[in-house]
Amino acid sequence: MIWSIVKIVLFVAMIAALTFAASFLIDAGGEVRIAVGTMEFSLSPLAGMIGLILILIAGWIAFRVAGLLVAIFRFFNGDETAISRYFDRNRERRGFEALADGLMALASGEGRVAMAKATKAEKYLGRPDLTLLLSAQAAEMTGETNKAQGYYKKLLADDRTRFVGVQGILKQKLAEGDTDTALKLAEKAFALRPRHEGTLDTLFSLQSKSRDWKGARKTLTATVKARALPQGVHTRRDAVLALADAREKIEAGDIENGKSAALSANRLSPDLIPAAVLAAEMHMLNNAPRPAVKILKKAWGVQQHPDLAAAFADIAPDETPAARKVRFQPLLKLKPDDPESKMLSAELAIVAEDFPAARVALGDLADIDPTTRSLTIMAAIERGEGSPDNVVRGWLTKALGASRGPQWMCGNCHHIHNNWVPVCENCASFDTLAWQVPPAASDTNQRPSDMLPLIVGTPDIPEPLIAPIEEAEEVKTDPVVPHVSMVDKYAEISDDLDGIVGDVHMIPETASGKN
Repeated sequence: MIWSIVKIVLFVAMIAALTFAASFLIDAGGEVRIAVGTMEFSLSPLAGMIGLILILIAGWIAFRVAGLLVAIFRFFNGDETAISRYFDRNRERRGFEALADGLMALASGEGRVAMAKATKAEKYLGRPDLTLLLSAQAAEMTGETNKAQGYYKKLLADDRTRFVGVQGILKQKLAEGDTDTALKLAEKAFALRPRHEGTLDTLFSLQSKSRDWKGARKTLTATVKARALPQGVHTRRDAVLALADAREKIEAGDIENGKSAALSANRLSPDLIPAAVLAAEMHMLNNAPRPAVKILKKAWGVQQHPDLAAAFADIAPDETPAARKVRFQPLLKLKPDDPESKMLSAELAIVAEDFPAARVALGDLADIDPTTRSLTIMAAIERGEGSPDNVVRGWLTKALGASRGPQWMCGNCHHIHNNWVPVCENCASFDTLAWQVPPAASDTNQRPSDMLPLIVGTPDIPEPLIAPIEEAEEVKTDPVVPHVSMVDKYAEISDDLDGIVGDVHMIPETASGKN
């Protein structure tokens, strides 16, 4: 509407300017003299201007006629399309002008104007390979998805535009959430353009979401061949896919192939913690502790993680706490100042009922980096050394509001996972989980009894260690027994904290430990 008013105003202004110029020439007086040989013509200024305009028009007509004569001459000399090209040239010019206007309208967000220009361009050009894509994108901009899909389907008929048509329908299916159809379309697009970077990314994402690990590895290889992915990223992703494939095969009972895939994943990425744990487990199935120890130590040197310690403990599940503490020393010496190493060392000392050594091992970690686990360990130390219940309760109260420490968190959406997975359960991003401390608002609802390390083992206790708060209070009023297993004491700590939280939780079953 505003543009129409502007055009009307410009037209009126132009007419007024021409009228003013004509009146000025009439009132100016004088004459224009044109001498040609012995002849001389005298014209008024207005007549001279009109004559100049007529001469320009005559020159343009003569130029066009000359072009037509040249086309006729070429036609008689054997160029059968010379005359048709002469008349089509003007149509092409108008068509390309309309196409350019449509592209500008599309870029500026005027979908309906772009569709109108695309229709006009098709009328003059007769080139659907140029105009259908413009029409489809304009229809998408105006929300007419069915019409856009119709345009994309028309593009499928031409070999030159088939890939563009598939890509357009693929994007629509992704927007609709129809991932099954989108996966088939992505495979079709990959067959048409196997080196197209966007298609490779889309296909890999859809295959990983659908747990098609074998297909995802093939796509990953094609991505490297297309030089669309750095070699280091490829190696890491290949390791993650191999690990996911190994887990799936082992769950299905295919242990041999699962073992091969697990070892391959660990070889590709030795610092991938779940791969190291699974590879160590596979070696222990063959009663091969040495390679298992080597794998776990190498991974521990890069990233200290409780799962690695648990796997290291499972190598000798029936050893005494004192023997386990000695066996863990080479592992702990790799990164002695890391918080995980300090807490692990303290837990080993607690299980061996060496509470002074546990306090020394933990150091000031509970003060400088307080987490639920470190504070719970401190409470266990206080209980083991015979401190009053109010001191133990104080540490447990601090543990309630403390950070849960590092967890498996998605680097893309910050979603917390209880266990490592190759694809984020929230945003479906691939290989974005990292072992790190999440923001306070994203912290999980992990129970304190979950902090009991797997290295403690399963005690021979007839009843659940964790009871409601009322039972915990009754335990505190009983006389102190001369010798109580540290597993019982650590369980009481977890029991106390569970009572404060108001939740009853069972200590998970682990490898057997001290009897």
